[in-house]
Amino acid sequence: MAPRFALYTAPPADHPLHRFAAQWLGWDPETGETPPPQPAAGLPAARIAALTADPRQYGFHGTLKPPFYLADGFDEAQLIMALERFAESREPLHVPLKMAALGSFLALRPATPMPALDQLAADCVRDFDRFRAPPSEQELARRRAAGLSERQEQYLRDWGYPYVLEEFRLHFTLTGRIADEAERAAVLAHLTEQTAAFTRRDVELDDLCLFVQGEPGAPFRIAGRYAFGG
Repeated sequence: MAPRFALYTAPPADHPLHRFAAQWLGWDPETGETPPPQPAAGLPAARIAALTADPRQYGFHGTLKPPFYLADGFDEAQLIMALERFAESREPLHVPLKMAALGSFLALRPATPMPALDQLAADCVRDFDRFRAPPSEQELARRRAAGLSERQEQYLRDWGYPYVLEEFRLHFTLTGRIADEAERAAVLAHLTEQTAAFTRRDVELDDLCLFVQGEPGAPFRIAGRYAFGG
């Protein structure tokens, strides 16, 4: 099977937020290490592992352009050249973060509106869309099963993903869906405490990351970082 690619933003490997998230999720997309889950929020390690299973596969990140297969006529080298040119024209962003519940899952997200961040994501969606192969019917059906608005359905058809452009909300996911409200509240309280050091000061986002999934079901790895401003 062909690999899947994604354009994400992620803190560097030596940043404390990266180290915390890798330990929490049980996957380091930079090194390939798999730290064992630990008990937390009054829950056993096995339950933490279950709650983090979905985001573990993708690694700690904020999505700028969602995962895609390469379109016919393009290869990874061409994508990398385009990433290098794109990143050269960008400036680093300083983003204040907060812990929040997004529906039934938990994530770090910008604490204030960030038009420059929204514009960066929109530019990634548009500028790199020529590299994206159309989604399969199975993928379209999976996205539609969540229930889409008219605009989200249009974006799914146009861009292969419903939550882009005006529907975009940057977030760094730390759990899958937690249906039980009491459990969700306990995990949120724990993560709010554990991420306090990262929410007291802005996090600098100064590069664009290329994540690659080598085969279906495999975790995503960071294949390259492309510094803003060259």
